[in-house]
Amino acid sequence: MEHASLLPNYHYADGDLNDSHSYLLPTVLDILSSMDLKSHSLFELGCGNGSVAAELTNRGYTVVGIDALSEAIEQAKQHHPSLRLELGSAYDALSHTYGRFPVVRSLEVVEHLYAPRQYAATIYDLLQPGGVTIISTPYHGYWKNLALALTGKLDPHFTALWDHGHIKFWSVETLGILLTEAGFIDVSFRRVGRVPLLEKSMIAIARKGSTCPSRP
Repeated sequence: MEHASLLPNYHYADGDLNDSHSYLLPTVLDILSSMDLKSHSLFELGCGNGSVAAELTNRGYTVVGIDALSEAIEQAKQHHPSLRLELGSAYDALSHTYGRFPVVRSLEVVEHLYAPRQYAATIYDLLQPGGVTIISTPYHGYWKNLALALTGKLDPHFTALWDHGHIKFWSVETLGILLTEAGFIDVSFRRVGRVPLLEKSMIAIARKGSTCPSRP
């Protein structure tokens, strides 16, 4: 998670998958399997404790990843020492260090960011021409927001007392605009977890365009 060194509520006691992966990972694997990849190399922006990188490595992918939380990287190196997972930020010039990839994956990160346009630009820069990004974030839409309001769950959902927690609450429309502004094309979404209209997260799939967008 970005700025995770500032997030006291994030703790990694091991290198295992967490509950969110039960609904995120199957869809990510399905997306990857549907792609005609010449190379199974991918970059993970926000790799956490390395559990997803390890799962993908076991399935034949070559994963390079970064995370801003030193505790997460310590667990990753302890439990998955063969993987290339390092400290880093979405605000770093990552392609200069790691090169470019056919796939960049980033799960449950963008909702923590103060500068999401810089994050999108970094992902765009990390991708090879025609490369694809897979980004997940908590889903927000009219019916889910209404259900949260009617059930009195808005306060815990919006985590106002969570220092450096979720500060952006994305919808399909707003995340789509972010990616389109960054130069991505063919933007599509899948919603996962829980029943339709009340899903926990959404997964954006977008392709790097052929022209370089102007940067803000």
